[in-house]
Parts: sequence; C-alpha cells; structure tokens
Amino acid sequence: MSEQHLYDLIIVGAGPAGLSAGLYAGRATLDTLIVEGDAVGGQVTTTSVVYNYPAVEKVDGTQLMNQMQRQVADFGVTIKHDEITKYDVASEVKTLTGKSGATYQARSVIIATGANPRKVGFPGEDEFRGRGIAYCSTCDGELFTGLQIFVVGGGYAAAEEADYLSRFGKHVTVLVRGDHFTCPPLTAARALNNPKVSVEYNTEVKRVDGNDYLTSATLVNNKTGKETVYHVDEGDNTFGMFIYVGTEPATKHLAGIVDLDQAGYVKTDDNGATNVPGAYAAGDVIVKPLRQIITAAADGASAATAAEAYVTAQKQEQGIPIHAAVAKKPAATVGQTSQLDHQEEVTPHQGNWLTADIDQQLRPIFDRLTKDVTFQVNTNDSDLSQQLVSFVTEFVGLDDHFSLTTVKGDDQYLPMLKLLDSDGNDTGLHYAGIPTGHELNSLVLGVYNVAGPGQTIAPAMADRIKQLGPVDIRIGVSLTCHFCPDVVAACQRMASLNPGITATMIDLQHFPELRKDKKIMSVPATMIGDDPVIFGSQSLDELVTAVEKHEQQD
Repeated sequence: MSEQHLYDLIIVGAGPAGLSAGLYAGRATLDTLIVEGDAVGGQVTTTSVVYNYPAVEKVDGTQLMNQMQRQVADFGVTIKHDEITKYDVASEVKTLTGKSGATYQARSVIIATGANPRKVGFPGEDEFRGRGIAYCSTCDGELFTGLQIFVVGGGYAAAEEADYLSRFGKHVTVLVRGDHFTCPPLTAARALNNPKVSVEYNTEVKRVDGNDYLTSATLVNNKTGKETVYHVDEGDNTFGMFIYVGTEPATKHLAGIVDLDQAGYVKTDDNGATNVPGAYAAGDVIVKPLRQIITAAADGASAATAAEAYVTAQKQEQGIPIHAAVAKKPAATVGQTSQLDHQEEVTPHQGNWLTADIDQQLRPIFDRLTKDVTFQVNTNDSDLSQQLVSFVTEFVGLDDHFSLTTVKGDDQYLPMLKLLDSDGNDTGLHYAGIPTGHELNSLVLGVYNVAGPGQTIAPAMADRIKQLGPVDIRIGVSLTCHFCPDVVAACQRMASLNPGITATMIDLQHFPELRKDKKIMSVPATMIGDDPVIFGSQSLDELVTAVEKHEQQD
C-alpha cells in the first residue's frame, strides 16, 4: 500500500475565504488541497448580484466565484468534492476524514466552512419549505413569477434580494423585525426606492398555513401586538416567502476540536490562527463583526499567509527541504459544479449556444473521452424542440466521439435528450428541456461518465449503487440554480453505473404540469418513483440511501 500523500495545507471550504486562501497558498507554492462538500462558491452563489466587490461595479455571484476558482486552478491548487466530518488536528500531521470515507493529511489546515442560512423558526416554516418557503432567490425566484412575494429580514441580503425578486413577483413586501434596515442606506435604498417593493417595519411572521401550497401568513406587529393575516390573492395558488435573517456557522463537526464562541463561531487571532497550532480559520465561520465577500477574501489571504509561515518553520525545524514549485496548469477536474478548467491554444469555437471560452474549458475533459456517445433527441412539434436540436447539433460538433440522431418522441416530457452508449443502448441519462445555464455542467459530467473515465467514486458506494433495483428518478431544476447540477450529476452517476436506473433532468420552466402535480415551488426537487418530493441539495450518499428506502417501502 502506498504511503498517504501529505499536503502542506488543506483548506476546508471553497467559498470566497477558501478560494482566496487557495490563491495565496498556491502563489506561495504550498502543496494545497481544497475540499468542498457542496457547490464551489459557497453562499455567494445564492446572491443574485454583487454590488460591493472592489473594482467590479456589479457581478453575478456565481460568475464572481467562477473567476476566483479559475485563478486558484491556475496556481495548481486542486479542489476535491467531499464533506469533512472528522477533524484530528492536535498533532503536527493533521488528519481529516470525509463523508466518502477518504482521509486527507496535511501539515496545516484552514477551516473555511462558512455559514448556512438561518431559519426563523415560526410554525409552518419547515412544513412549507419547497412549497412557498424559500431561501435562495437565484434558485427559486422565477418559480414565483406573477405572484406575491414576502422577504423576511432587515439586513444586506433582505434589501438586495427584495430588489432582485421584484423582477419576478407582482409585488414584494419586506418584513423587518426592527424599525429600520440594519444595512447601509445605499443598500436599503435598493428596496426602498423600488416601486414594486414595500416595507413593513416592526413586523414578524407568527405562522404560515396552507394545504398543498403556502396560502396564508399570520403577521404580528411586535410593538402593538396587532395581528394581520395575509391570504393568497384570488386566482393565485400560492405566494412566496424568502427568508434572509442571517446565518449560522457550519461548525457542527468542530465542537471540542477548536475553541468556539457561544454562537458556534470559531475564535481566531488577527492572522486566523485558532487555539490549535497549525489550525486556522477564515471567512463567515469565524468570530468577527462584518461578514461580507471582501472580508472573507481578506481572512483567507491572512490565514494562508500565516499557514505558509507555520509550514515553512516546521520544515526548517525538521530539516525538510523547501522547494519553490512552479505554478502548474492542472489536469481537468470533473465532479464539481462549474469546475471546468481553462486551457490555452485551442481552436476557437463560436456558435449560438456555446462560446469560444466554453469550448476551451471543455476541451481538457473531452480529451479524456475514450468511447463514442450518441445524442438522441426525442422531438415534438414545439419551438423548444427545434431549439434543443440546435443546441445539441452545436454541442456534438465539439468532439469526434459525438454523433446526433433525432426521433419523433412519445415520452411524457418532450423534447428530451437521451445519451446512448457506443452500442446504441440507452444509458438512462436524460434531459427534458435544454441543459444550458448551470445544467451544462450536468450534461458534461454525464458525457464524461458514459464515455470517459467517469467521476471518482468509492468502491463501496459503487457496489451499493449496482445493487439497487430499477427506479426512475426525476430532478426538477431551474437553469439559474447552482445547487441543481450537483444533484442531477449524482443521480446520473447512479444511472451510469446501474442500467436499471433512469435519471432525468427536467427544466420546470417548460413543464408546469409537473410543478402543479408535485406541488413544487423550490429546486432542486428530486422525485424517486412516486415517493414524496425531496427538496434541496442532496449528496450522492443521501440519494442512494433515499433509493434504498424507496425499495424497502415497495
């Protein structure tokens, strides 16, 4: 058995703090690994537009994080998809254990796990999540087009997302617990000066109710005690309530490992050092007065610089040579949303759907393909069908392993793209709608899994998947949702390993009857057979477990 690789630095989390730390560590030529359990970019990717990042007037949150990720990759830093569930950092060699069962070792660690949206806790909040209650405007905003929307909160996110959500809802009402917004006046003005947004101060949600969907909300004025009840407008089946009341630190695996404050945030000094030598923390997970992208990036830079000094001193003490490695261009990495690497000297491609930049990012992945794959488009007479054929025709032109065939479809969801293997067999990887936007990642990963080496998967997990019985999995998505591709890719990885599994991405914008039938008002929405819808991001292990439970129930 080969000796386990010892990194100079492992960064847990790939939000702005983790990516900034990776950038500084890579430039310092530290042998660095970033481990991320969710989508690269963290909470920033749930932000519609970022207005306050220096030198950038305004930018989509996901776009900003993708730019950071490309910088990190250019300095040879690898990002691996796994959730760290155990930290052993007391000794000089730190050992981290992932949910996958893999272990990782390093001389130093930076904890940049960030923070997750906080729930308010009123009755009905959990019950109606995905059926009216939401936490991500970029994921779910379009599902509330033409409906009344409430935003709960009074800070940066509430003001900015209320402004963003006004492009979808017929009206947005912000419910502020205090008597004013807590963010700066210019940020608050985005909501206050928007004619489609109104603000109710000193107002809290007492409870929400409904049947299949959210249909009423009881509000209370916390000064007068007066209660009012909002009932869904006549002709509407529901309304939206987006929650932006702050975050809670992602430190559930860190209790007793490093010092935390009463709220669960990691205590650090000005350089990001925790109470444990060689263990640092950065970003929204630490104790600090301001949690913004710019402060998270600064935290990451400080922590990485301190970690570099710590590792250098440790090597000098142990007589280990310190080599200045040249920043390298890494091999293409697959398995994480938006993790398509930049490559130079590629023949430019420019079309209606795929830009030259996308072609360059895909080339390292397609270069690893070894098998042919047929893109079968099941068509109908719709304009969407013509658009799908146009998109697939352009995509197929990117590599010689690809070919296109069209057939008149009789599937429930049309038009639909199906991937066929080199023998013409249906792989079970299906796409209803056009897999563009974030879902382009799902398509690329699907092709990689059926025509290339495939995403790395633990042997025990592969065995579990192969033992599953036949099942039809549908994943309702929005093309603007950054969580959706990971769920689609995980389900389709199952289908690529088990011929009895079908995993279909469904763009809900084009299939409103499915949304209505399954009462879906949030994505990703995973449907395993006829089981209740599973809302939100799900790991491969969670999805496999859900299919196993489905089989037990049958």
